[in-house]
Amino acid sequence: MSGRRPLVIVGGGAAGLAAALAAAPMPVRLLCRSRRGQGSASALAQGGIAAALGKGDSAAGHAADTMAAGADYNNAALVRWLCTRAYAAIDWLVSLGVTFDRDEYGGLQLGREGGHQAARIVHAGGDATGAEVARAMRRKVQGESRIDYREGVDVDALLLRGNRVCGVRVRGEGGFSEEIEASAVVLATGGIGAAFARTSNPPGADGSGLALGLAAGAVARDLEFVQFHPTALDVDGGHCLPLITEALRGAGARLVDSAGAPLMRDVHAQGDLAPRDVVARCVWQAQREGWGAWLDTREVTGDWTRRFPTVLAACTAHGVDPRHQRIPVTPAAHFHMGGLATDLNGSTTVLGLYAVGEVACNGMHGANRLASNSLLEAILCGQRLGGHLARMPQAQPKGAFRWSRRGNTLPEPRRIELRRLLWEAAGPVREESTLERALQRCAELAGQGWQARLAQPLLEAAQQRRTSLGAHYRLDSTA
Repeated sequence: MSGRRPLVIVGGGAAGLAAALAAAPMPVRLLCRSRRGQGSASALAQGGIAAALGKGDSAAGHAADTMAAGADYNNAALVRWLCTRAYAAIDWLVSLGVTFDRDEYGGLQLGREGGHQAARIVHAGGDATGAEVARAMRRKVQGESRIDYREGVDVDALLLRGNRVCGVRVRGEGGFSEEIEASAVVLATGGIGAAFARTSNPPGADGSGLALGLAAGAVARDLEFVQFHPTALDVDGGHCLPLITEALRGAGARLVDSAGAPLMRDVHAQGDLAPRDVVARCVWQAQREGWGAWLDTREVTGDWTRRFPTVLAACTAHGVDPRHQRIPVTPAAHFHMGGLATDLNGSTTVLGLYAVGEVACNGMHGANRLASNSLLEAILCGQRLGGHLARMPQAQPKGAFRWSRRGNTLPEPRRIELRRLLWEAAGPVREESTLERALQRCAELAGQGWQARLAQPLLEAAQQRRTSLGAHYRLDSTA
């Protein structure tokens, strides 16, 4: 490390790793809750990375599909910027050693997923893209002498001097605590899926970084927009559920009810490959009406151990062989389009505090993220932020020091209760009465833990947006 105060990056998913690698020659402290990269949503990503590389496809077509999925609520300039640079992200990952799936001629295999008008999804290891990307990026980070990569630690407070963030407090196992001064702090802590009773996210995706930013005074935006993936494995009593990749529907799988009737018939022009919010509501409704929902994968051809090894392993672990049996599925909280409001360079409304990836909201995804755009955004926006910070002169904050703390954690029984509240009130289908009851209960729990205080602005945003838009669906919509 040099004599400069380090850049502190909180979070070890794709966005944090990309920012750290792009921040050269700055000294970087990369702080991760999990170990060996297992706790990030990036590592669990099955779908792949969207890039318009196929014959007849274009970045303009990719951008149009992104805008359509996002209900035209997206930041159009940022959408164009990302879609035109997707090929560069793929090339960069290849240079790091990512082994993407290729056809018999050596070209990249391109799959199709919901909301895309063309096959443009690049995969690695079949449905193990996130794990392969995270492995290659983490290996590169660990080989960089300027990056101090630390696992198994949690950041629970931000240090401010005057009105600028200038450090963090780190806690680890056995009561370990450390205060680190920083030139700037980047939150790359992921989303809030684990705050819901059913999620495809890992347990650490609980909104802790979002809570840190809000406690420090950062402005949030679009908190009501939560994407629910329509096909997680429906495990009784499960919280963090195995994802059943959308690529299966692109390969011929179909959603059916208990009688075998197609769920998506006459629902949307794109059928089973309709945008995720449409499909998730259809699955939700089938469950509520007692019909249940299954993904019939028995017509999917090819070697499952190569094409869909992650799904095959998850299903067989729960007694389902998807090659011969239908898979029981449920919607699950998957991605948060909202977050800390940032500009295109990741700046929040608090000086010295930046955010990137799912914890941030720069308008890229609009009201509903298009499938396989998340890793793309994490990598390109992480690189952009890291490069931006490397070029900035170090600020010299003045004024009194103070700590902004996330606060106490709710007791486990109350966390379970809160997850159920959010699932019922702010799940795929919402209405005023359940939102109001959930808000009242959150107010009662707010003094007991930060999770309840974080749930309040999300529920308030869902209550205030009285018309349906994208992933935010009001059963009592006023429009």
